Amino acid sequence: MLLLLAAACVPLVASDFQLFRLTNILIYAIALLGVNILVGYNGQISLGHGAFYALGAYAAAIQIAHLGVPHWAAVPIAGAACLAAGFAFGLPTLRLGAMHFAMATFALGVVLPALAKHKSIERWTGGTQGMELDRPRVPFGLPLSFDQWMYLFTLLVLVVSMTLAANLLGGRVGRALVAIRDDPVGAEASGIHAGVYKPAALGISALFAGMAGALAATALQYVAPGLFGIFLSFGFLIGAMVGGVATLAGALYGALFLQLIFLAVGATARSLQTAQIFALYGVALILVVHFMPGGVASLVTRLGRRRPGA
Repeated sequence: MLLLLAAACVPLVASDFQLFRLTNILIYAIALLGVNILVGYNGQISLGHGAFYALGAYAAAIQIAHLGVPHWAAVPIAGAACLAAGFAFGLPTLRLGAMHFAMATFALGVVLPALAKHKSIERWTGGTQGMELDRPRVPFGLPLSFDQWMYLFTLLVLVVSMTLAANLLGGRVGRALVAIRDDPVGAEASGIHAGVYKPAALGISALFAGMAGALAATALQYVAPGLFGIFLSFGFLIGAMVGGVATLAGALYGALFLQLIFLAVGATARSLQTAQIFALYGVALILVVHFMPGGVASLVTRLGRRRPGA
């Protein structure tokens, strides 16, 4: 509670630029929370979660720019659309093995962002050039700058998302997902219907990724296909592994890692090639596999247990 209160007080001392960076970390944490539910708790490897992030971003942008929906309302609506899309995508891929499911999500991550360029929907998405959004007004007459409001709103969405995830994973749903991950045959024999839980896990995962994308579109005030390349999907997966799979706190650590990577890329050279981004991901992954198999969350837990009196 004290940590949350401290986080809520950050806008009082941080500049707008610093708040923008911190908001990005919170957005990545929401996206990684979704990845972690699917990968860590259900054991399904996704190589295309950037697609749901992109779907959420475009869903929010279209609502705001073309339908006049307030940005704070567009975020949950975009999340609901991604929930439905994730569940629908999970149904035909239900019987796929781990490798084939990963390839299916990889294909989704490649194809879906590219669809935004298609001429049939270009008037809605802005095509290759993307779509700029007007800076939304701070709602309810609050005496805040846009960056202050965006940070607090994103923090609220993260807290609600974490609470929802904790309740789901700490109950029957979470136990069912873990059972399917650890022993699919035994889970089926125990009466756990994988045909419901596996698509639901993908849908819930897509819900969080979609809300993160919607928040990103609002914070950046811009969406374009180039923002959602396949390296973003790989980044989400690696960020979840670096932070710690099957842990809620891992989403926060992984988000901080992603922000540091993207800052390093932007700070060294704007023309840095995708291959070099993958190289950074690869180095980080090798270090984690060798020295922190459970991710940063596991390391923090071990260090906490070693404290005197712990």
